Amino acid sequence: MSANQIVTPHDLILVTGANGFIGSRVVRTLLDRGFHNLRCFVRPSGNMTRLRDLLVDRKDARIEIVHGNLLSREDCEKAADGIAVIYHLAAGIEKTFPGSFMNSVVTTRNLLEAVLKKGCLKRIVNVSSFAVYSNMNIPRGGVLDESCELESRFMERFEAYAFGKAKQDEIVQEYGRKHGIPYVIVRPGAVFGPGKIGLTGRVGIDTFGFFIHLGGSNRLPLTYVDNCAEAIVLAGIVEGVEGEVFNVVDDGMPTSREFLKMYKKRVRSFRSIFIPYSLFYGLCVLWEKYSRWSEGQLPPAFNRRRCAAEWKGNRYPNEKLKRLLGWKPKVSYDEGVRRFSDFARTQKENTT
Repeated sequence: MSANQIVTPHDLILVTGANGFIGSRVVRTLLDRGFHNLRCFVRPSGNMTRLRDLLVDRKDARIEIVHGNLLSREDCEKAADGIAVIYHLAAGIEKTFPGSFMNSVVTTRNLLEAVLKKGCLKRIVNVSSFAVYSNMNIPRGGVLDESCELESRFMERFEAYAFGKAKQDEIVQEYGRKHGIPYVIVRPGAVFGPGKIGLTGRVGIDTFGFFIHLGGSNRLPLTYVDNCAEAIVLAGIVEGVEGEVFNVVDDGMPTSREFLKMYKKRVRSFRSIFIPYSLFYGLCVLWEKYSRWSEGQLPPAFNRRRCAAEWKGNRYPNEKLKRLLGWKPKVSYDEGVRRFSDFARTQKENTT
């Protein structure tokens, strides 16, 4: 074991959501780093293509694939048995607040309760999201880092996913405080790479029959999927970082306008309309007022809090990630964009 690592290559590591876009890259990163005793937890209905492709020619590794549901306490206890480190990436992408609570919070609580029974965990890494932050009190162009205010008015923001991830973070921190469970929270920015074909919503929204570009000159908090996976893995093995929160963004982030231009050139061309932030913010104010007047008949899908969180424009440092975990992007932005655009273009061609 390295002098600054809390686990050896022989320790058993659990990855929940191991077949997902990021989860499968976490599995690959662990294998590439020499960790060869892995338990991959996936839902019975989950698509196994990414994981199966990844495990080809990995004869030197002991990889156990476990199908189950984290809403089942019995499945959680089986998953947590003998585990040294947990990378918790499984989460429900739900559109309702109750659904998000069930599939992000209740599932995490079940996993933490299972950990308490087994008593052998060295650390759990909870993979969260930038969506938990509120930047209502940060000026345009101001810094958004790990010390910033978290969202608290989720109904006004009308974003069930942000609610679920924030409450998931809270329960992990609560179990750490009350029961001494060692944890680290990782909050990736907008993750891109092969496996996804669309633009992040921080560039704009494809609605009302056309694409509305809202990001403008904002710097995007992008992280290439392999760089993100590297940060997540380091958060689970580097000693001395219990209780820390890490935001994950790459170096050399492009503006929204630059990223959109690249996408149109390399993936597909389409018409877009740019709306300045101040104008769209005003439209969100009107939308909110009409939603209240109509007593919810028109949901407040566009509102000031969501507008600020996604399109206000901030600076996103990654110094803490580099300083405490020794992380640095393995894939440059230019190379990441090439891989992403090649994949997205091929997928678009295959569906036309």
